[in-house]
Amino acid sequence: QVQLVESGGGLVQPGGSLRLSCAASGSIFSINHMGWHRQAPGKERELVAYITSGGAASYVEFVKGRFTISRDNAKNTVYLQMNKLKPEDTAVYYCRAVGLREYWGQGTQVTVSS
Repeated sequence: QVQLVESGGGLVQPGGSLRLSCAASGSIFSINHMGWHRQAPGKERELVAYITSGGAASYVEFVKGRFTISRDNAKNTVYLQMNKLKPEDTAVYYCRAVGLREYWGQGTQVTVSS
């Protein structure tokens, strides 16, 4: 089993920044890659970015140049640095880990509003 705990969400003005964290515990040796997804009200959950165990990162088009995913293997933590936030980035952000099976965190709310 793998447990994921997200933190770092909140309210920010358009153009602002937030950094999300996802701390993994449990059978972390089984994790292959980790990523961030988000779900806005009335919409389906969508991929934002993911990073492999080797550190290779991949982003969806609408966050390229604004978001950066990184991982600290010593802390078993993945981060999502979000810059130049837009109102349309408002959503619950979920951490996901994939290994022998997939695991999800509980989500953290990000609200971008003036």
